[in-house]
Amino acid sequence: MSDTWSLASAARGVIIDPEPSADGLAIRGGRVGVSHWRAQTWERICTGWWVKMTATTLGIGLFFLAYFWVMRHPRFVPSVVPAIWLDHAIGFEPAALPVYFSLWLYVSLAPALLKNLTELLRFGVASVLLSLTGLAVFLFWPSRVPDFGVDWTRHPSIQFLKTVDVAGNACPSMHVAFAVFAAIWLHQVLIEMAAPTTLRWINGIWCLAIVWSTIATRQHVVYDVLAGAALGIAFAWPQWRSARMRGRPPSAR
Repeated sequence: MSDTWSLASAARGVIIDPEPSADGLAIRGGRVGVSHWRAQTWERICTGWWVKMTATTLGIGLFFLAYFWVMRHPRFVPSVVPAIWLDHAIGFEPAALPVYFSLWLYVSLAPALLKNLTELLRFGVASVLLSLTGLAVFLFWPSRVPDFGVDWTRHPSIQFLKTVDVAGNACPSMHVAFAVFAAIWLHQVLIEMAAPTTLRWINGIWCLAIVWSTIATRQHVVYDVLAGAALGIAFAWPQWRSARMRGRPPSAR
């Protein structure tokens, strides 16, 4: 399967090893060996880009279809997830909306940088299982955030979001679940590429910013965030552990 995935790169005179080398992905050209993270980034993006783009677009689209269907067909009356002191301490911030929407760019980064079809399938299967788990909770245990007393007519962009994303799919926060899930996958990819520590910090900060935005836009409360983070970790952690073990020498395994 990895060999098939590498055909596109081979056509360009570049072969991508199915397994990472000690310093990340080994990319070999016809005359010059390249292992620098910038070169790896470009080669990873170009390898099977059309498969990655199609799979990511379809995946997000199908998730939204299922998400809104479940939201409009709850089995029970949604319960209210209570706010705690931290929700009020964070406060309402309309400027957080662009950060909130940046999730859909953020979740596409990890699959774009995967180096073979096997990894893309693992990512896809884990994403589907995460989605099905969250949607099952929404269907049988619907929930909504409390009324924070905000006059939404003064904030048209967020009022539109509230109109579209009605009560029912609050806890766990799938926004946070996918942000944490993507952050763990992207962190592992950056390690394999031997990318600078700065990029790993940016990855973590972006994830935390998205988590913050879910509360700042009053789409979720802290309990939703904690449940969503746990869900994201549950489906990303096994792959992260597996990747760590594959990177160890046989004696250490």
